[in-house]
Amino acid sequence: MNDTRGIKERLTMEEKLRLLFDKITSARHCVAFSGAGVSTLSGIRDFRGKNGLYTSSDTAEDAQKMFDIAYFEQDPSYYYKAAAGFIYNLDEKEPSIVHTTLAELEKRRYLKAVITQNIDLLHQKAGSTRVIEVHGSPTVHYCLRCAGVRMGFEEAASIVKSGGIPRCPRCSRALKPAITFFGEALPIEALKQAQDHAQSADLMLVLGSSLTVNPAASLPRVTLAHGGDIVIVNDRETYIDGRAYLKFDDLGTVCRGLRDCLAASPA
Repeated sequence: MNDTRGIKERLTMEEKLRLLFDKITSARHCVAFSGAGVSTLSGIRDFRGKNGLYTSSDTAEDAQKMFDIAYFEQDPSYYYKAAAGFIYNLDEKEPSIVHTTLAELEKRRYLKAVITQNIDLLHQKAGSTRVIEVHGSPTVHYCLRCAGVRMGFEEAASIVKSGGIPRCPRCSRALKPAITFFGEALPIEALKQAQDHAQSADLMLVLGSSLTVNPAASLPRVTLAHGGDIVIVNDRETYIDGRAYLKFDDLGTVCRGLRDCLAASPA
């Protein structure tokens, strides 16, 4: 352990939060990278946490099927039944302090963009305007067969909530959300934007992600390779903790601390 890291580990939480705030406000190009953990405070289960959809024995198999493209093409009704209470009730969920803090940091011009693995739209609902969704988005549903057929989230959600399946008006095939399923490539443009920001960043905030799903999980490494720093806030270890400028475990505590610093700082 080098002397600098040893000094940081002896700091109080208040001192570490002040160091983080100073790091954010002095950064030239600060970006956030968010995972499912940022939405647990909004009542949405994460994927790979202690009781995540992919790690709990009662939901792991269902979650794998829900987001499997081959299974969707075989039986799209399975996805829509499983996702009805997970994705299509997002209008009932409210942004957490993590989402609103990131939105305020963008408003103050400290944050250039949010790169997110999430598909819950809560960053946008909180007020963030530069959101890069690297795992796709449910805002659009489209036909896998008929080019140009599109349906918005609100219309699709209304159909799903009534027990139906959004269907193509031309061929009657079930529409698919523009979420990246297992077996599909990540959206090219979103991934390119994320990589560009990761390369440009002199600071990346990694929030609520276990950093286990590639290629998105490699983005912090891109920032490090281009001379930037990373700060990790996650309640589990990640593969890159040892290279973090700072590491925190509790998202709520960190964001409350940042909100206090923002409140004490001129707008």
